[in-house]
Amino acid sequence: MKMKITMPEIRNGTTYSQPIRSLDLSINNIVMIKTFDFKDLSALKSLNTSCNWISHVDNGAFSDLVVLQELNLANNRLNTLSDHLFQVLGNLSVLRLDHNHIKIVSSSTFQNLFSLNVLNLTSNQLYVLKKVQTILLFTHLQELYIASNGFTFFQSQDISNKSIGLRVLDLSQNPMRIFRITADVLPKLHYLNLSYSGQNGSMTWDEPDRSFLSNMKSLNLSGVHMSLKEMSVVLQSLNSSLTSLILSHLGEDRITALANIACHITTLTTLSLHYNNMSFVSEELLKSCTYLIKLDISHNALTHPSHQSFSSMKQLTTLDLSNNRLSSVPNATHNIQSLTILDLRYNTINKLGSFNFANLTGLTYLRLFHNEITDIKGNVFQDLQDLKLLDLGRNSIPSLRYVFKNCLQKLENLQLGGNMLRTIHKGDFENGAFQGLVNLKMLHLASNRMSQINIRATMFRGLTALETLDLSWNRIKYLHYGELKSPPFSLLPSLKILIISAQHPFGMLNIPSNFLHGLKYLLAFSARSLNIKSFHPDTFIHTPQLWSLDISLNEFTALSKELFHPIPRLNRLYLFKAQLQSLDFLIGANLTQLSYLQVRKNDFTVVSETMIRSLPALHAWFIQWVTTENQTQVVDAYDFTCNYPVNLGGTKLLDLDTHYCSVDIGFYFISSTSLVLLTLLGSFIYHLLRWQVVYAYYLFQAYLYDTKRRNVRVTHQYDAFVSYNGHDEPWVLRELLPELEGNQGWKLCLHHRDFQPGKPIESSVPVHWCHTTKPGSQL
Repeated sequence: MKMKITMPEIRNGTTYSQPIRSLDLSINNIVMIKTFDFKDLSALKSLNTSCNWISHVDNGAFSDLVVLQELNLANNRLNTLSDHLFQVLGNLSVLRLDHNHIKIVSSSTFQNLFSLNVLNLTSNQLYVLKKVQTILLFTHLQELYIASNGFTFFQSQDISNKSIGLRVLDLSQNPMRIFRITADVLPKLHYLNLSYSGQNGSMTWDEPDRSFLSNMKSLNLSGVHMSLKEMSVVLQSLNSSLTSLILSHLGEDRITALANIACHITTLTTLSLHYNNMSFVSEELLKSCTYLIKLDISHNALTHPSHQSFSSMKQLTTLDLSNNRLSSVPNATHNIQSLTILDLRYNTINKLGSFNFANLTGLTYLRLFHNEITDIKGNVFQDLQDLKLLDLGRNSIPSLRYVFKNCLQKLENLQLGGNMLRTIHKGDFENGAFQGLVNLKMLHLASNRMSQINIRATMFRGLTALETLDLSWNRIKYLHYGELKSPPFSLLPSLKILIISAQHPFGMLNIPSNFLHGLKYLLAFSARSLNIKSFHPDTFIHTPQLWSLDISLNEFTALSKELFHPIPRLNRLYLFKAQLQSLDFLIGANLTQLSYLQVRKNDFTVVSETMIRSLPALHAWFIQWVTTENQTQVVDAYDFTCNYPVNLGGTKLLDLDTHYCSVDIGFYFISSTSLVLLTLLGSFIYHLLRWQVVYAYYLFQAYLYDTKRRNVRVTHQYDAFVSYNGHDEPWVLRELLPELEGNQGWKLCLHHRDFQPGKPIESSVPVHWCHTTKPGSQL
């Protein structure tokens, strides 16, 4: 497929010249980029053409992109990088060429990239490092990704004979046999990725002087093909600088041998041992890791770590035990008083006992998502006085009786979605299941089994700071929209976001008229897919600050304009697939601040100008609004087609010339009057002056004949007279005149050059002065 982008764009006589700064053309079928494809996009800073079929880019294709900072050509079919491919991209800082078929790199390909900081050439076919040697000489290059390129050697003599400023180097997934640094060419290197490199366990590390990589902070040796002896050499050579080490996909036996060596690196603070199929963590394995701050043992097969597995880590703040086979909270975590983050997601924990989190007084984030928890003891969280996030989502918790009583005063985010919360117990929902969570701001209760009986004001007692509440995918249902005796949210004075979408099994059916009572600061309300057919006119009288309303996927057919009168600040309205047959309810709805309206997939056939004009924030007529309004997005606008009138059926809405839709009454009046007068005048001339008309006709023919004969004898002084606006004079003099007179041999008549001063124009220029075209010429 050919690609052509023309800017500025002109539609229906209107020019849109706002400069484009970011352009995303990814995931298309583009096969090549031609010279003028990006012409006039001089303000572009980011260009993404990834995930196409591009095999060729013309030299100069990016010549207009003088301020471009990010260029993404990843996941294409480029084979060669030519000399002048990036010649004008002096401001480019990020260049992605990964996942192509690049084999050939010209020596001057990168020479003009004076600002390049990041270059990604992963997954190509370079094979030898010398192909990117020129880019390595750039002192400003900070990150180089050349993984999976078939390199068998990485030697300092192949890079440079002087120091370069590289900070990140990714050599992963190359079949390297030797990694050799025999000169101080990488003094600023902070991160080195050698994961999955080497071949048949034979990779050799050669660094005779440990000072050469003295600033190395992070190293990834996951799945590397090196012997244990060579890996030990690597770790020992970096024992004065390394702070982060990743040792995944090495197997339990190798980890057992390497962990002790790694933990003797006194500067090491972060250790990742995930994906090693470890079933047990012994007391000895990590005994020397006394300085660790972060430990990741996720994605293993742990069932019961030793009680003393982490006892030596007095500074540990983050422990990741997710994606293992833990059936209970391990005792090994009980006494890590320095711990602030504990991740136990994706295990098989089935209950939380009274002392599972004893003494973890500094814990701020506790993640228990996707376990099998059915039972929670009432005092399990009593020591977690600093906890801010608690994630208990995707478990099988049936009740919250006494769970949060007198604890978790600093909790801000509570995730309880995807459980089986349904029943009421004394001290549970009825008397305030969340009472005491005075700082809670976000409560997620989606995908549970709560009905309208459970959703009472007393359930939320004490949540005075709550700002976001998600009750979607429950079983709340109301048979009518009459007033409730106890509005469910009346004790939530700070609530700003309320989500009640998609209630099972048949939807909510109705929203009671005082359902939102007490929510005077509510900003966003989502009530999608509730099988609602109408609203009570007083539904939103309690929410005067409402800014966003989503009532899509319901069965309204029509809505009343009075419904929106209490919410004049509404800015976004979502009515997707709501079976609406008309939008006339928006006329007089007083939505003067509405700037986003989504009404896709409804049943209306006409959008009236009156309706659009009633929404001043959407601006004037619909087509102009769709194409020019920056604050408003009409999804799939370019796919809208006309159904009426019949002769315009199938026409794209944005291609429609709206002038044909107008009826000019003045034009029709003048036309009809003129026709009548011409008919009368014609009749008068025919009966009284027909011979005079015949005489005039022959006289005019004689004049034309004489004029033609005189023209033959006269030599033309000029080929063309140029008429132009004074503002265009520089263009006429600098471009038009040299082209037509200099290159094509025309003789032009210009009023400022060829008219004689003081004489009338008609006497200064011969009458027979011009012919329209000159054979063989081009304008």
